Amino acid sequence: MIGTTPHPPRSPPVSSTPGDSRAVANAAAVLRAVLSHGPLARSDIPQLCGLSPAAVSRQTTALLRAGLLCERPGPEQPPAASGPGSGTGAGPGTATPGTTPGPGRPRIPLDLHTGPLGGPLAAGLHIGVPASTFSLVDLRGRVLARRAFPHAGLSCDRLPAAIAAELGRFLRDSHPAGRPLLGVGAALGGWVRPADGTVVRHDALGWRELPLAAELSDRLGLPVSVDNHARAIAHAEILFGRPEARSSLLHLFIGNVVDAAFGIEGTVHQGPGAAAGDVAHLPVPGSRTPCACGRTGCLQASASDGVIGAEAVRRGIVPEPSINLLVDAAATGDPRADRLLRERARTVGRAAALLLDVFNPAVMVVSELAGILHEGYLDEIRDAAGAQDRYGRRIVAPHAGPAVLPVASATVLLAPLFRDPSRLT
Repeated sequence: MIGTTPHPPRSPPVSSTPGDSRAVANAAAVLRAVLSHGPLARSDIPQLCGLSPAAVSRQTTALLRAGLLCERPGPEQPPAASGPGSGTGAGPGTATPGTTPGPGRPRIPLDLHTGPLGGPLAAGLHIGVPASTFSLVDLRGRVLARRAFPHAGLSCDRLPAAIAAELGRFLRDSHPAGRPLLGVGAALGGWVRPADGTVVRHDALGWRELPLAAELSDRLGLPVSVDNHARAIAHAEILFGRPEARSSLLHLFIGNVVDAAFGIEGTVHQGPGAAAGDVAHLPVPGSRTPCACGRTGCLQASASDGVIGAEAVRRGIVPEPSINLLVDAAATGDPRADRLLRERARTVGRAAALLLDVFNPAVMVVSELAGILHEGYLDEIRDAAGAQDRYGRRIVAPHAGPAVLPVASATVLLAPLFRDPSRLT
């Protein structure tokens, strides 16, 4: 066990009857309305989620008892008109009519239970190839603490235990006393089966059929949920990001591992065996880079962090194959580094164009380090994709910016909670 209160305290069920799908859906609708538009008076919630005042009253009472909602002191203020997506968490949605209190007793607004005085937290774990990242995230997707754990060179069989030990130390150091810790959301590349938390295949780490969720849970004494990082970021965009992402979303992840995810009407597609999103061998128009599969022009072999880092070393730009060093060199004015990053951006843009033509989503999120940190490289991706002319500016960076992976990993745990708040009981 990692602390004295690793599990949240038991609370009354959010749904009135176990297995009652209607009550679960109602609770989720109320929770999502407060996430998108809060703080809100109870009387403003029915028009936002299509429920009766009586149903809203039942669910808000249960959500308050479960610790997911709280009452904010003082009369509520009208919600801001800007949509979610600023910083690392979701902001309020569009302004809600009728939120200015009239004469008489002021209405007490409800909000998600966040803030320094309380509210549940989720731990995030992103497992990368050279390093992993730990985080603590609140119900609005805001990162309260984070830490990196470099583990390059550690053998694949020893890595889960080492990650669990370091994550335990991070939680003991960073978890605020008295705030329930819901568990751990873990995200990583490769083929991941979320239903049982198994890493089916991760070539870079050498993992095959690894029961990662069970192993981490046994070592930490906490619930652990695991998913592919491309799907995790897609879930985070749907939950905390731009409103149009809830309609349809395409996400392309470019790192040491290259993956994609597609979501429609708030649901991220997994496919049979949770194998959807493997675009490593998507052929990139114009690329002649040889791939280990025997073909040329595959996206993984043309644009992954490892490939670009090795090319940066070959060109004498950086002393070791690190995408972070390459981005830093470009930021300090090295034209060679800038040129190589723009070459990669154009490669990513040509691959993005193929996916855009197939899916035509409302928004396409590209997680690529240079594009996240500097808009100019994102514009290069857009230009190569033809997005300026054919798709407007639908290609965007993740809403959380550089905190994308800490937020997304915790969202592996938080997204199911917002779909079914009764799982907190």
